[in-house]
Amino acid sequence: MTSSPQGFSLHVPESALTDLRDRLARTRLPDQAPEPPWTYGTDVAYLGGLIEYWRDGFDWRAEEAKLNEFPQFRVPLHDIDLHFLHVPGEGPAPMPLLLSHGWPGSVFEFLDLIPRLTQPARFGGDAADAFTVVAPSLPGYGLSFRLGQKRFGVEAMADCFADLMTDVLGYKRFAAQGGDWGGFISSRLGAVHADKLIGIHLNLLSVRRDPEALPDATEEERRFQGESRAFLKEETGYQWIQGTRPQTLAFALTDSPAGLAAWIAEKFRAWSDNDGNPETAIGRDRMLANISLYWFTGCIGASFHPYFVRMHAPWLIPGTVDVPMGYCEFPREILRPPRSVAARTYSDIRRWTAMERGGHFAALEQPEALAREIRAFFRPLRSGGS
Repeated sequence: MTSSPQGFSLHVPESALTDLRDRLARTRLPDQAPEPPWTYGTDVAYLGGLIEYWRDGFDWRAEEAKLNEFPQFRVPLHDIDLHFLHVPGEGPAPMPLLLSHGWPGSVFEFLDLIPRLTQPARFGGDAADAFTVVAPSLPGYGLSFRLGQKRFGVEAMADCFADLMTDVLGYKRFAAQGGDWGGFISSRLGAVHADKLIGIHLNLLSVRRDPEALPDATEEERRFQGESRAFLKEETGYQWIQGTRPQTLAFALTDSPAGLAAWIAEKFRAWSDNDGNPETAIGRDRMLANISLYWFTGCIGASFHPYFVRMHAPWLIPGTVDVPMGYCEFPREILRPPRSVAARTYSDIRRWTAMERGGHFAALEQPEALAREIRAFFRPLRSGGS
């Protein structure tokens, strides 16, 4: 018997806010290495300023209230209490859309994107393009985490979300969209739950990062090979520690809010389309709301588990993804495979758009542009919706 979702509203106890401020006040920062800022990771001066603002200027209650403006629920599913937003679309026939975030993200990523999908007419679009959005907190992340619960990899997350959409919410078929792990989840859904999918839209592709796998490479493929080699050499340290010794790292980041902020803020800077300061791409308050949710829920260790599974399990896309696929290529995405490489995994590419600005955190950086592309991709598929 499928359980019914129960309404949910987030309220972090005041004692947790006091504890956070006390810990931040006792922060002991390391010295800055005598090279340019950010050479070896998070800049000490930047983090010091971020911590000071987090302690004395950041208004968690305001960000919490913005999340609580959206209808939220929890439902027992796959042995956890799964948290999700379920926001009705305003239009003649809203299409059900599963929106999945990634790491180090959360549902806070979607607060500016969701209204542009559920209420397109409010933003100058066509009400006929409206979606009803379902945006879960990934199992093991944020409000889908409780101490001691079982861990999920991408494969298990995709199965859980398929059951959420069909068995719990009653959609016969649905659309899916995501970047980071959300892109992998959407791709996995398209591969193993194709009968339930209208199509998938991605801003990160699930392709193998083997720069030697293209012996007769084109110019675009050689560009991708070079990007892949650089990424594997310089940018994958976090993947190796999170994928091999996640528990050890979790001690430090669960006990130190400064350490947690340093670990996450460095990714917001490295992966977004900014001028050297991550806050030129992502607002400081929204970034801290995201970091704070990791802190208050204590989920950082569980959030590493998809990396452990990826390090120790077969490739997550069996065969090819044969449902209709659309893709946004943001210029500062961590990797940008050419269409010829993507076509080895995705057999039915319907839309491929090179975007003018933006990086890995597209929903945070460019919500209007991303929403416009999602609406455009799914528009011709609407006759097959549920």
